Amino acid sequence: MKKILSILAVSVLLASCVKDLNTLPLNPTDTTSETAYTAEESSYLSGLSRIYFQFISCDLTDLQLTDGGASELVRAFWSLNEVSTDAAKCAWNGDAWVAAINTNTWSDADNDAAYAVYVRTMQGISYANEFLRQTASSRLDDRGCSSEVKQKVAGMRAEARFLRAYMYWMAMDVFGSVPFTTEDSPFGAVNPVPASREEVFQFIVDELTDLASDDSDMPAARSNYPRADKGSCLGLLARVYLNAEVYAGKAMWSEAKATCDKIFSLGYGLAPEYADVFRGDNGQNPDARKELLWAIDYNAERTQSWGGTSMLTFACIASDDVTDSEHLNGVNGGWGGMRVPFEYVQKYYGVSNPDYATGKYDVTDKRGKVFYIKGRTETIEDLASFLQGWTCFKFNNIPHDMTAEEFNETAKIKGYSDIDYPMIRLAEIYLIYAEACMHLGNTSAAMPYVRQITDRAGIAAPKEITQDWLVAERARELMWEGHRRTDLIRYGLFNSDTFLWPWKGGAMVGQGFDSHLNIFAIPASELSSNPELHQNPGYGKQ
Repeated sequence: MKKILSILAVSVLLASCVKDLNTLPLNPTDTTSETAYTAEESSYLSGLSRIYFQFISCDLTDLQLTDGGASELVRAFWSLNEVSTDAAKCAWNGDAWVAAINTNTWSDADNDAAYAVYVRTMQGISYANEFLRQTASSRLDDRGCSSEVKQKVAGMRAEARFLRAYMYWMAMDVFGSVPFTTEDSPFGAVNPVPASREEVFQFIVDELTDLASDDSDMPAARSNYPRADKGSCLGLLARVYLNAEVYAGKAMWSEAKATCDKIFSLGYGLAPEYADVFRGDNGQNPDARKELLWAIDYNAERTQSWGGTSMLTFACIASDDVTDSEHLNGVNGGWGGMRVPFEYVQKYYGVSNPDYATGKYDVTDKRGKVFYIKGRTETIEDLASFLQGWTCFKFNNIPHDMTAEEFNETAKIKGYSDIDYPMIRLAEIYLIYAEACMHLGNTSAAMPYVRQITDRAGIAAPKEITQDWLVAERARELMWEGHRRTDLIRYGLFNSDTFLWPWKGGAMVGQGFDSHLNIFAIPASELSSNPELHQNPGYGKQ
């Protein structure tokens, strides 16, 4: 291999998100990795770590980008799914991807965020395929692996399959049809043939159903945090069923409801305090951790990534907001990038009496207490002006049992975030269940779960579950967790000219746009390198 990162380097980059996986990852440029595996368990942990690492990697080897932080998969996917909607706007208009995503005006020209999602997911899928090839029973026998190692590797194989399914879901959600390969595909200089969105959907469903079955080698639910387990598989499966009509042209509400029912029996529970789910110790706080079906474990000392929750803390504060006496969200600087349009806050949280001089405002929903407005203005007239709009501190690096003042000295040295990013959590499952029950005409079954969410937020439960309520409640409960674009597409609102927000479609007052923008263009570099690929409808030449 050309390069092998040392164990020390990986402990800096990889973090406890994979805990005992933080050994040397496989080199992305090594196509076979034959020499990387031995009879020892550690070599297989190293291989699995490469796949987990793909979600947080800022390494630009093999990527045609200049900003490693913006290339991180969690960050790039979040940007496409939040900044393209009513929930977030970015002030970095000089960055290559920002203006188009802010205004829903992207084309088939290369877009850094979409490009990063495409390349990171396809790379990650290839790493998972190679790991599965290298851990086949015959390979383990040839290396003289003990029965104990074989048993542990079986669980790792299941995790690799889940991670592959998750990346296929991300790619399918963003691009529709994508190149499709598994461990059984021809290996070497063969261009992968794309599968239809429906075919990818069915593969994901089949994989997750098998991984969540009783006889699967997947670790038991709540036994493997922050690595994936059966609860993670069921959580992603419920999400995929929720969007089945978009992905595969057929509603699967009964399947979504049944999958949620299985999750409800696994011992998860809502954290008593909503804010704690997004604090710097959410992976260590048992109350918050109980809500997480799968999370990416970010750590300021070991996961020094400019994406994920580091972006969601640093980018949500201006450098002038940070003083020696007040670290508002537990980090030591501000990038002045992401904020929430006031119209979104007003519509979904019902705020009143905002005072931009003192920073005070009134709101009854506890989830609406995460905004900072001192020195801000309401209307975003200039997308490049960070101080226009409402600053959001939903992701707060201060531990749940400490104040900003108590954490002040520690905050001064926090150059990265400690907040685990919730990839799947129980409140999402409750809302999937509510939506499925609505379509099945059995909303009474969902009301106990809905009340758990609204009680925690300190607001009244709805008298009935409707699509309008779901649009609003998912906006509140799941704000800035990477769901909004997908939700609005499912509800038929994303490109609609009747559901507007500031700067939608490029107009300050908002306007509809063509439905082909519901998925993104395949990057030009990928089209030129793989003649099997074809551009998505509505983009460029067909």
